[in-house]
Amino acid sequence: MDSWKRIYWAVWLSNLVTSIGMMSFLPFFPSHLESLGLTDPGEISIWTGVIFGSAPLMAAFMGPVWGAVGDRYGRRLMILRALFAIALFVGAMAFARSPLELLLLRTLQGVFSGFVAPSITLVGVVAPPNRQGRVTGSLQSALAVGTIIGPILGAFLETELGVGSLFLCVAAAVLMSAIIVLVFVPADAERVSRTTESGEQPRGRREVGAAALRQFIRDLGGHLESPALRSMLMLVFGVQFAIGATAPQMELYVRELWDGDPGLVPKLTGALFSIVAVADLISMPIWGHRGDQRGHGRMILRSSQLTGVALCLHAIVPIYSLLAASRLFLGFASAGVKPCSFGLLAEETAVERRGSAVGLVLSSRQFAMSTAAMIGGLVSAMVGLRMLFVIGGLGLLITSLLFTKRLGQPRGGADCRLDEEECPQ
Repeated sequence: MDSWKRIYWAVWLSNLVTSIGMMSFLPFFPSHLESLGLTDPGEISIWTGVIFGSAPLMAAFMGPVWGAVGDRYGRRLMILRALFAIALFVGAMAFARSPLELLLLRTLQGVFSGFVAPSITLVGVVAPPNRQGRVTGSLQSALAVGTIIGPILGAFLETELGVGSLFLCVAAAVLMSAIIVLVFVPADAERVSRTTESGEQPRGRREVGAAALRQFIRDLGGHLESPALRSMLMLVFGVQFAIGATAPQMELYVRELWDGDPGLVPKLTGALFSIVAVADLISMPIWGHRGDQRGHGRMILRSSQLTGVALCLHAIVPIYSLLAASRLFLGFASAGVKPCSFGLLAEETAVERRGSAVGLVLSSRQFAMSTAAMIGGLVSAMVGLRMLFVIGGLGLLITSLLFTKRLGQPRGGADCRLDEEECPQ
């Protein structure tokens, strides 16, 4: 096997194991908070949101920092740093004696974790130029599979072993994934032949990293000059915010709707997260194809509107089975924002500036995820879970209407006539 393939498969397996582990405990913070002594539903909602959102919030701030460090010292080291940190802080969550200690550990996890970006970058460095798209896309599929399997596996372990043991199992799994990288990815993995066309070697890591950061800052202003990109970023933020505000509270909602064996609540909650992930994985290519045909901006609007409707449906379901159906609809509806946002980027940005534009979209989603979890917990404590769904759904519907003129026009594809003057510029 070629050396780059061995590196790729080691990183792929590591990402799969870590993704399964991370998604196995995220839905069950309410149960752990109850085991720490909290009994008031409003208090549990607030703490759940704050703890859930603290890690992605810190990761959003630290992402550029670790990226610059990785440029200088290597992405393999950054992957190992993230995985060992996750193993340490998630494992320590099993011994947390108060919500404050749990919050501190979750925050530290966010500061030192962040394994996805260096994994994709490392694989991109070692893979041949003609395999870049396939290997990075396949690497992200490992994360998608982890999102599907993790909640179901976590529900089983939480039911059989308890939430404390679940944290220890996750830590052990992530530690194993770190060992896979340590053993099968050589320390000099990035020292491959990367000469330029003129035969010159690339500049040192410090110079390249600093130049990349300066270029990223310069590009931000250019990206935000585009009305379509500004509108798209707002909707990407809005969709992630509306979903992220409600996701941490899902276990509490299942308890409200389920009138059967209370011991099944963790498994039923995990199933809801997996349902969304499966629907998302299936429907993303469909949305992407429709975006190519009808315009990516139009599909972002349609996806946002359907997501708002799906969240409103969550608020009126009387039984668990209808909640599961609403989650399935939510997965199909929200999936369009991801491929179509990157499709719109391709229309609106030059190739040499596309990397920074992609980073802007990812940062928008991460900030939305973190702030939504915190605000959602507070709002849920004040007005209840059902009203939280209504507020999120209606807010998203109103936001999408505000950007109809900017994103609703066809841009190329099947809607463009042969006469170029009829195509929107």
